[in-house]
Amino acid sequence: MAKLYFRYGAMNSGKSTALLQAAYNYEERDQSVVLAKPRIDTKGDQTIVSRLGVTRAVDFTIDETDDVYTRFQAHQASLLRVRQRDVACLLVDEAQFLTPPQVDDLLRIAIREDIPVLAYGIRTDFQTVAFPGSRRLLEISHSLEELKTICRCGRKAVFNARSIDGVFVFDGDQVAIDGVDVAYESLCGACYLDESGESLASGWKAPVGLELEPDPDFS
Repeated sequence: MAKLYFRYGAMNSGKSTALLQAAYNYEERDQSVVLAKPRIDTKGDQTIVSRLGVTRAVDFTIDETDDVYTRFQAHQASLLRVRQRDVACLLVDEAQFLTPPQVDDLLRIAIREDIPVLAYGIRTDFQTVAFPGSRRLLEISHSLEELKTICRCGRKAVFNARSIDGVFVFDGDQVAIDGVDVAYESLCGACYLDESGESLASGWKAPVGLELEPDPDFS
């Protein structure tokens, strides 16, 4: 049975580079792969962009309301029709932006289609709160692998800090794609606490629609 793999790491840990290398390894052995990423990731538009300068167009992008299994099956059918061969692997970049049901679709593809699914992404946002997609991947993936990078101090980086115009910020929307005004830096726990004033998840807010009621055991 094929498996769902979640390969995660802090910003700049080489996740997109590793994905493109995995795709190359399959194709070097005359295997066909399908590449996808969430549409909300506007960096690179319809392409996966590696920090090393390597880019590659994805086969499809995923909207928030998309059924990933259905989208995958359409590309699988096209590949069978045009090349007379099945998909050897599905690779998904920026998987933290998927919804939990879409992550469930990745597991179904791995199990029902017997096709390995390699998902790459970060675990937590700039407030150290898990992205919903990453949380679900951590819950149901067959295999978890951390891709490592280092902090500016030389320690292992584990958190992602956001800066705007060169100033670190620790509140705001969970999703803000890096660009002209917004940048990210991978930090170790000590450096993150130094910059945040010892604060973790300082701006966390309950998701819309989540109602929190007093626990009767403690009221």
